[in-house]
Amino acid sequence: MPTRRVLLANALSAAFAVRALANPSDSFPAVLAGLQAEARRAGISPTTLNRAFAGVTLNQKVLDRFHHQPEFTMTWARYRALVITDKRITNGLNAVGANRGLFQRVEQRFGVDPGVIAGIWGLESSYGTGTGDFRVIEALATLVWEGHRASFFRSELMAALKILDHGDITPAAMTGSYAGAMGQPQFMPTSYLRYAVDFEGNGRRDIWTSKPDVLASIANYLAKSGWRFHETWGQPVRLPPGLEPAGRADRRALSEWARAGVQPLSGRWHASARTISAVVAPDGADGDAFVVFPNFDAIRRYNPSDFYALAVGLIGDQVAVQ
Repeated sequence: MPTRRVLLANALSAAFAVRALANPSDSFPAVLAGLQAEARRAGISPTTLNRAFAGVTLNQKVLDRFHHQPEFTMTWARYRALVITDKRITNGLNAVGANRGLFQRVEQRFGVDPGVIAGIWGLESSYGTGTGDFRVIEALATLVWEGHRASFFRSELMAALKILDHGDITPAAMTGSYAGAMGQPQFMPTSYLRYAVDFEGNGRRDIWTSKPDVLASIANYLAKSGWRFHETWGQPVRLPPGLEPAGRADRRALSEWARAGVQPLSGRWHASARTISAVVAPDGADGDAFVVFPNFDAIRRYNPSDFYALAVGLIGDQVAVQ
């Protein structure tokens, strides 16, 4: 029997087909004209608009990716095996080792520990080696035309134009994912405007090629999301028989979990007994289990997925060995 998610995906595909018939690709220029008019009213310069929209066309690859996103039915065990690989850990150790001084400067400036920065850097772009090659303006304009979440993508496109107007990046170099996530940290344009940092001090915030700006921008995002300096995100635990954790909604002092029979796999707790925490078992009580602390929530503000936050924490713990 098809799942609800499959049925929804089919419905979206059908709706897109109807829209495509009613609004063939020759209506795309009208969408571009409307976007440029809105941008002019927002104060974007004509020169920036001419450069940003030069050669922009309806991108079928963006539409194909948007309408064929994978179902999110993967187990944690499968996800962990796919993303926490020996290669990613080895590359992470090399990346952190080669940039240790930079990590230390970022840590001192923002009060964010190197492990979590490296974990996000590794997951988002494999330490800067895979950042996406879609032209951001074209991708976002295509998704505005597509219609679903049009207001969201319109806001992101306007933010991208502000970035170009400021001169931080050229239109040709502003590349990212099919949905407009940019550079090594995979910031959406609105996140860039809020959190990107010119740590290199050259007057531009370059999250595409500048490691100082990349790492500092990730740190700034986490700092403003409530990261607690020199505290961990969580740790693996062993659950007692019969305990079925309720996840992040069930928050207790760590001492309460210990009295309930939850035990740290490492043999010691990595937080104080009073630390408010939750027990997360993404595949159920028979699979991996973790006690998570307030910094776990800071990671989830970067990406609101338990799988993602767990992977960031686990990768960071392994690649930021002093």
